[in-house]
Amino acid sequence: MNMEQQIKHSHLPIRGLSLHVAQAGKGELGTVVFLHGFPEIWYSWRHQMLAVAAAGYRAVAPDWRGYGLSDQPPEAEAASYDDLVEDLLAILDALSIPKAFLVAKDFGAMPAYDFALRHPSRTCGVMCLGIPFLHGGSSFTSLPEGFYILRWREPGRAEADFGRYDVKRVVRTIYVLFSRSEIPIAKEGQEIMDLADLSTPLPEWLTEDDLAVYASLYEKSGFRYPMEMPYRSLHKRMPIEDPRFQVPVFVVMGEKDYVFKFPGVESVLKDGIMEKFTPDLKITYIPEGSHFVQEQFPDKVNDLLVSFLKDHPVAA
Repeated sequence: MNMEQQIKHSHLPIRGLSLHVAQAGKGELGTVVFLHGFPEIWYSWRHQMLAVAAAGYRAVAPDWRGYGLSDQPPEAEAASYDDLVEDLLAILDALSIPKAFLVAKDFGAMPAYDFALRHPSRTCGVMCLGIPFLHGGSSFTSLPEGFYILRWREPGRAEADFGRYDVKRVVRTIYVLFSRSEIPIAKEGQEIMDLADLSTPLPEWLTEDDLAVYASLYEKSGFRYPMEMPYRSLHKRMPIEDPRFQVPVFVVMGEKDYVFKFPGVESVLKDGIMEKFTPDLKITYIPEGSHFVQEQFPDKVNDLLVSFLKDHPVAA
């Protein structure tokens, strides 16, 4: 069966919104919930969904509120990470899933970590790609003014920058920039969209057909909410006091992921800082892995993921 036949789509009424959820597999061995980042969507997990379904698990990949085929919240500027944690709990309840493995990347890692800390009885384990657990967050004060997160935190700035081009070109440019090993930083007089143009080829693992899927989903959602969540909501995420994970945590880090160069990230991974909060921790590096390692090296990530699931069987 091809992907379209294996992956089913539905909408769930979740906390006053209709959220889109993609699913695959029967789930004899348990459930795996995939949490996307930006500029991603449920589709970012297509390779992993099919792999875990083939291994005997149920794959569930929602579009976060305000993304893709999910409803837009009525007040984008009220975006909160707590909403994502509560949405995730409500999705598990709506699908009658007692507990699940969480697989997340980019900003999706933060609600995944918070959910596991707040709801350990509903969590089998957490696997995060590219983002370690940063207690207290990462400070960007040492980065230049042109750093993309600082730019996108300014209300209206990204919207004006993106608005010069069609949605497909915006998504294309962000995929090109975010797949590099250097942090996207604009110079004075430049905007982030000026850092790449149409002559820059797509990463070899992303096809024009893939780009068309992403563009169609962002054409529906627009970029207003994705700029609020995550970029303009980072400062609103409340740290959990004395965090200590009661479930296994697995971090997979591409060594060419630009996030590796964020202040504090390498230290958390390599200086034993994360172990203070995570007694059952495994860290694996993929030498050529970029920010989109699960699309770049799907077989490698699938093998790591399925091994992690099988190492932690769900008690019947």
